[in-house]
Amino acid sequence: MSASPDSPAVRITDLRLDRGGRTVLRDVALEVPRGSVTAVLGPSGSGKSTLLAALTGELVPAAGRVEVFGAAVPRSQRALLEMRKRIGVLLQGNGLLTDLTAAENVALPLRAHTNLPDPVIRRLVEMKLHAVGLRAAADLFPRELSGGMARRVALARALALDPPLMIYDEPLTGLDPIASGVVMSLVRRLNDTLGLTSIVVTHHVHETMPVADHAIVIANGRIVFSGTPDALAESRDPLVRQFLDGQPDGPIAFDTAARAPEAA
Repeated sequence: MSASPDSPAVRITDLRLDRGGRTVLRDVALEVPRGSVTAVLGPSGSGKSTLLAALTGELVPAAGRVEVFGAAVPRSQRALLEMRKRIGVLLQGNGLLTDLTAAENVALPLRAHTNLPDPVIRRLVEMKLHAVGLRAAADLFPRELSGGMARRVALARALALDPPLMIYDEPLTGLDPIASGVVMSLVRRLNDTLGLTSIVVTHHVHETMPVADHAIVIANGRIVFSGTPDALAESRDPLVRQFLDGQPDGPIAFDTAARAPEAA
């Protein structure tokens, strides 16, 4: 049964995630509305990437439930593969294959998961590169691309199968301010023009907030804020303020791994 169009793209309830015998996140509850750009913020080591692993089925929750488009994230490999075709993921390391051109990298998901003829694949690749402003770079190899260009090629590849949900894992890592602005502008434009839902996991607050509809802050193993970007800027919560203002001292420990293991 298909989910209602008004239901959230992602719903998480009473989630607990463990790694290496330690509880990384607990009591997580959130909804990501369809068509929105939701920013998941927090300091390094706060559990943002662990949350992504639960969304994509790489990590099985210790407790709670994760739903994507109205269905629980499956456990069987076949069902998980089908679900992942509906999720585009932009990795912070890009993951481009160095011996393939930009166009060949973008074509990889199409060749792996469809039986489309080559002329159709070439046309789709051209469309995806055009969407990120890089049609002229189709024949360039990753070593010939700037950091911002490589990130946009990786974005085109993530969009190759037309997934309704896009997940961006630290999309601005290693980019200069101009390239960061280009990438975040693309996130917003593609979200709106393609009718996507986007989750941006990042610690780059100032570059991300102008394009976000909703913001979530994770710290000390839990969600400490959920609301609009304006409400985030006005928050007086000590955990939120320490993160936003870059304060070295405060309730968020610098070495999060040094915390004692949580009770299960």
